Parts: sequence; structure tokens; C-alpha cells
Amino acid sequence: MKIRKISAYQTDLPLAEGPYNWSGGNTVSVFDSTLVQVDTDEGVCGYGEVCPLGPAYLPAFAEGARTGIAKIGPSLIGMDPTCLGVLNRRMDEALKGHPYVKSPIDIACWDILGRVAGLPISSLLGGRQADDFVLYRAISQETPARMAELVSTHRAEGYTRFQLKVGADPAEDVERIRAAAAVVGPGDRLIADANTGWLMHDAMRVVRAVRDVDVYIEQPCLSYEECLSVRRHTRHPFVLDESIASVGALLRANGDAAMDVINLKISKLGGLTKASQLRDLCVSLGIAMTVEDTWGGDFTTAAIAHLAHSTPPQFLFTSTDFNSYVTVSTARNPPVRQRGRLAAPAAPGLGLEPRREVLGEPVLVVE
Repeated sequence: MKIRKISAYQTDLPLAEGPYNWSGGNTVSVFDSTLVQVDTDEGVCGYGEVCPLGPAYLPAFAEGARTGIAKIGPSLIGMDPTCLGVLNRRMDEALKGHPYVKSPIDIACWDILGRVAGLPISSLLGGRQADDFVLYRAISQETPARMAELVSTHRAEGYTRFQLKVGADPAEDVERIRAAAAVVGPGDRLIADANTGWLMHDAMRVVRAVRDVDVYIEQPCLSYEECLSVRRHTRHPFVLDESIASVGALLRANGDAAMDVINLKISKLGGLTKASQLRDLCVSLGIAMTVEDTWGGDFTTAAIAHLAHSTPPQFLFTSTDFNSYVTVSTARNPPVRQRGRLAAPAAPGLGLEPRREVLGEPVLVVE
């Protein structure tokens, strides 16, 4: 089997609840998603999606994904898509860095492998570990009262994990945390995610001011060293996200006891191949994970679901269902949450077929 063609489709994904706000005054109302289709000479094709959280979150942006795919695509024509290690080495040779560019191609090739094997990707990644798994809901940065209202709304829908977008004025962030904490219930988990938005002294003020609140502190500062300093000055459970972008970063952080949980984002690492390597290393090291991505629609949600569903439950802190945040569906029979929980599709590969009427014509074809 050989790769015959690589096509990319662009889709706008408007948010159902309006603008999504996080630290630094960043906001997004419509996500720019890229769906990749990899066709083979045997008629089997696979799909993968990448959707950066705008250009100001990570070193990634939507137009860059499509430009990068055009750059590395020709070097992949004629390769066996089921030889994922060889394929990933070729992508790394063709383009240094830029893992988000490679992610949808890698996912599409996992989709092909699953279709050929007649197995869902979750089976190829170790097998479904439970009937379903727990989800979190991201709460856009708003007034304290509005964020507490959103927590209550989504709690009524069955969610038990809530990621508050903070990282703004420390005094108001303290109010946000306390307002949300007042409406959660026993067994719920509250995460204050600053998305690198605090300076170190502000982060210290916040963690001191909420020391009596049951809350996780996530990526308070920009650099790893700043986050480590904050970690060493608080007893709150600690999450690292933006700082964990490689196996080396994970090993360093583990050696420093820098966190209790990491956020494992598939596209930040370059696809399911490298994300599953990091996932398995976390299991070996005893580190809990939120399995997710930067953003996306149905295909990203399915990829997340397969990786999350094949993760041992005691190591899966939570996961997410990005397709429930947006108003456009790009696939038939996508995974849909049930009372704050999700299951990976059971059909071979990702288990999805695209809605051609939504995708339209490809914006890029390499053959």
C-alpha cells in the first residue's frame, strides 16, 4: 500500500457560546480548522484534523498548517502509510519542528491502519480501558459571576471537571476561582488555568489568596522555571501544559517533581504516534494526564477519544469533547458526550466519514 494523494480542506468552526477568551486578552469566535485526507493506491483513505487555538497560543497557526502540509506532502507520496515510524521520521527529515503540521497526516495514517486492520484506533493503542471516560468543560474568561453561572450550567449537563480561564488581574482571578468553587459539588474538580498569563509575583499572590480552596493550578507562568518556582511555593495540585512539548521536557519536569498532572495535546507533539509515546511514558512514571488537543471539530474529538479511551483510567485525569463547543459538524456519526462522558467510536480507524457537503473542495492537493 502506498500514499497516492494528500488533500487538505479548510473549515470554519464558529463557537456556540460566543467568543472564547483566555489570558493576555486573547479571544477567538471562529476556529480555522484543516482536515487532511490521505488517499492510497488501494482505495483506502484516512482523515486527520488540526486546529490551532489562534496564532497567539502556541507556535502554530492555521495557514501555517496548510503551508507546511504543501511543503512535506511531496516527500510522502509513495510511502506506506501503515509504517508509522518510518513515516514520522520522513516528516521530521523534510521539516524541522512544526509538529502541528505533521499531526493531521499522522492521524490520517492511523485511520488508514485501523481501516486496514478492521480495528478502531483505540484497540491499536492498547484497547478500550472502560465503557467511557470523563470530560472537562473549559470556562471562557468572563466576570466571576458569569463564569460561576457557566460552571453551574455545564454541571447540570453532567460535567464534573471545570477548567477556568484565568491569567488576568490577580485580584479578579481570585474572585473567579472563589465564585466557581462556590457552585461545584463533592467529587468535582476545579482547575485554574492561567495559560502562562501571570508574572511570577502575581501567580504567588493568587495561590496564597486561594490556599483554602480545592483547586488545581495550571501553567501559571510562561517559562518552565517560573512555573517550577510557583509549584514549590504552593500545596495546590499542579498542572503543566505549554511547558510539556517533548519527551525531554517531560523527563526534566518529572525529575524536578514539577507537576502532578500534564496536559497532553496531540498536535503539540506531532500526532498520535508521538502523543501515545508520551502517554505510555506518563503511565510508566505514574503521572496523570488530561488527553486533548489545541482545538478542533469532529475528527479531532475522535482522535482525542481514541487516545483517552485507551489510557488506563487511573492515569486519565480528564479529556474533552471539542465538537460540542462548535456549531459545524464535519463528520457523520461523530462521538457525542453523554452526561459529561464520552466514548471512542467503535468502527475501524477513527470511525468517522466526512460530510462532503460541509467540506467543499480541497484547498490543497499533493500527488
